Amino acid sequence: MQRKQSIQTLAVHAGERAPRPDFTPTSTPLYRSVGYLYDDMADLDAVFEGAKAGYVYTRYGSPTVTALERAIAALEDTDDAVTYSSGMAAIHAALLGAGARPGATVVAASDVYGATYALLTRTMAELGVRSRFVDANDLAAVAAACSELHPVALLCEVISNPLMKLADVRALAKIAHDARTALIVDSTFASPWLLRPASIGADYVVHSATKYLAGHGDVLAGVVCSDRARCSDLRDRQKLLGANLGPDEAWLTLRGLKTLALRVRQQCENALVVAQWLTSHPGIAQVNYPGLPTHPQHALAQNLFQARGYGGMLSFDLHNAGRSEVFRFFERLEIVLPATTLGDTQSLVLYPAHSSHRALAPELRYQLGIGDGLVRMSVGIEDAHDIIADLEQALEPLG
Repeated sequence: MQRKQSIQTLAVHAGERAPRPDFTPTSTPLYRSVGYLYDDMADLDAVFEGAKAGYVYTRYGSPTVTALERAIAALEDTDDAVTYSSGMAAIHAALLGAGARPGATVVAASDVYGATYALLTRTMAELGVRSRFVDANDLAAVAAACSELHPVALLCEVISNPLMKLADVRALAKIAHDARTALIVDSTFASPWLLRPASIGADYVVHSATKYLAGHGDVLAGVVCSDRARCSDLRDRQKLLGANLGPDEAWLTLRGLKTLALRVRQQCENALVVAQWLTSHPGIAQVNYPGLPTHPQHALAQNLFQARGYGGMLSFDLHNAGRSEVFRFFERLEIVLPATTLGDTQSLVLYPAHSSHRALAPELRYQLGIGDGLVRMSVGIEDAHDIIADLEQALEPLG
């Protein structure tokens, strides 16, 4: 007969390791366990070896994380996906997976996200990886750089941050593959609702899942989508680097995905209305939004996004404004919130010069077109007329 256990031992073990259920929950459970048990130690050994599917330690994998990865891979129409603790961890992983190591070269769009630029010019440069930045819209220049440098990766953003320039992913994929180069596409601003880059040639599709995929401003996450072989390599590296996504964040992101189509469709509709209104305001010097016929790449946007919308992101220049005027505008806003993120259900504004692109020297920012009066806006799912009314009252003192 089993010895009666003390309350001290019961407090640790009672209620745990219930019999395996013979039912399936309609929603993926949240598995917070770090370790996993097997009835037969040979099964555990087989899982460690990779001969049998299963879980042994959360850094190696988690059922909740796997559910999210399968969902995102399905949305992106790729074989697999690997999640990370942030979008920057995902970018870093994609670069390593593509072959960024001492002596290698990366060709990147000149107007990539500021932190991506800093990752390439600082951290990767310290490791001996060279980077060449080119205008991704100048296909001849991109082709020349790839032909000359034989890079391991060509990196671009579907919709650039913060000027809303578009990447011709099909054309860039051909250039990259002709040069035997992997094309890494950051599709954060587009989301799978607007575009599935892998279907038109991207080798790695990266998201800051913090943004449109999770969608509610309460999760930090990243993901890389690719074919089975590349994702297997990414997982092997992840076991050593430890930039894993936790199960709580995975569960929240998986829940956020359920409303992706509803949210992004509304955000696209609202952004077009807001952009059109901004173009008529005397206090606005320039509006950057691919849904406007005046956008130089409007035709490319129509071709890429196939009438699904033009995204929920836009940017605009306040007329004759600098830091103090932008700050005053932000401080007057009531519905639209000044926050350093995007893709939320709430409308948000950000000042690139002091946040997302703060790491860039002022001269480089100006050269890229990121002036002191530029505002980036992530349009939410509120009523578009309420968003406009808030912008209007905040702009009033600026003339």
